[in-house]
Amino acid sequence: MAKDVTVVGAGIIGICAASYLQRAGFKVKVVDERPPGMATSYGNAGGLSSGSFVPLSYPGILKQVPKWLLDKDGPLVVRPGYLLKALPWLLAFLRAGRPETYRRSAKALAALAQPLFENLMPLVKDANASHLVKRVGQLHLYSTREAFAADAGGRQIRRELGSTLAELGEDEIRQMEPTLAPIFRHAVHFPDHGHCTNPHGLVVALAETLRRNGGEIVEAKVETIEAGSDRARAIVTSRGRIDVDELVVAAGAWSKPLAASLGHRVPLESQRGYHAMVAEPAVAPSRNLMWAEKKFLATPMDKGVRFAGTVEIAGLDAPPDYHRADILLQFGRKMFPGLNGGEVSRWMGHRPCLPDSVPVIGRSPNARNVTFAFGHGHIGLICASTTGKLVGEIVSGAEPSIDLSPYRIDRFR
Repeated sequence: MAKDVTVVGAGIIGICAASYLQRAGFKVKVVDERPPGMATSYGNAGGLSSGSFVPLSYPGILKQVPKWLLDKDGPLVVRPGYLLKALPWLLAFLRAGRPETYRRSAKALAALAQPLFENLMPLVKDANASHLVKRVGQLHLYSTREAFAADAGGRQIRRELGSTLAELGEDEIRQMEPTLAPIFRHAVHFPDHGHCTNPHGLVVALAETLRRNGGEIVEAKVETIEAGSDRARAIVTSRGRIDVDELVVAAGAWSKPLAASLGHRVPLESQRGYHAMVAEPAVAPSRNLMWAEKKFLATPMDKGVRFAGTVEIAGLDAPPDYHRADILLQFGRKMFPGLNGGEVSRWMGHRPCLPDSVPVIGRSPNARNVTFAFGHGHIGLICASTTGKLVGEIVSGAEPSIDLSPYRIDRFR
């Protein structure tokens, strides 16, 4: 068994993978151009929801997309200048909404999301970070009967795959969240869900534990993977060449060119997400809330309330459009008329998304010492611990906890 593993990526996926590898007895080195948790993980909405396994593309989505694309404030926006480049991905995304693909993807995501707390809490406890995890449930909110009815398919597949949920009316909503505006007619309560009050802080705590236990974190940009015959030889970084024994690619939205250097063509797109954070709010939710029609979350954090969500397709290089964050803030103030509060901060990050919403996890068919772990979209925080455990099993040569075939990289041929 190899003793040294290099992990590319210091977000929540890479750090959880490194943590499980270290637990398995490997000497671990994490390489990223940013400090741990400073990219996509930094602005995560914070939901810890084991029932978040419904794919983004679903049966009937084709009817919704034109309306969304024509609404500049809608939950899905494609920058006009990027539309042609994104078109193949968008078409594949729509095809993934076919009933058989949708159900297959949901089952694959459920296998990652449902053991969330079982696999996360050992890492959290080792890092003395239990105070960052609140298991107080989650509400999905609907302002109209029509919106609630339209989401019946999501509730059905969650029930079929084992989620615990309860449907609530207006009085029950007000009892649970009295500071909400009285605009919500229906809700779904997930009692087993929770949230993280500081996603960046969680990654930092796990990374510090990794380092304290002998792991190394190198701040360098990984430019390519140097391969020979059937294995990776080294990674080429902004600080020089690093030889590798075992290599894990967990670079999120930046994983595509690294996979390409090993001969893999992956339809990975940045699902750009935004948040608006209100410091010292006058009122706040007591748990993670999702306004279902608007496709965004409101989460109580250590330093305020975070409103996060929506999808913008514009690639990795386009500058942020903070109007998207301002829209979230407007919706947040509509949810909580008494919000007020102090400073408002805005953020944009790149969530790595594949057309079927299912990440790539597993060995490279082209390089026997390379393991992939990327493409988790908006549920990276939710799936990170299970993914990390799987990476540890793969590299150790142990029998994986779940069937890995749905996550293979060559499914996109």
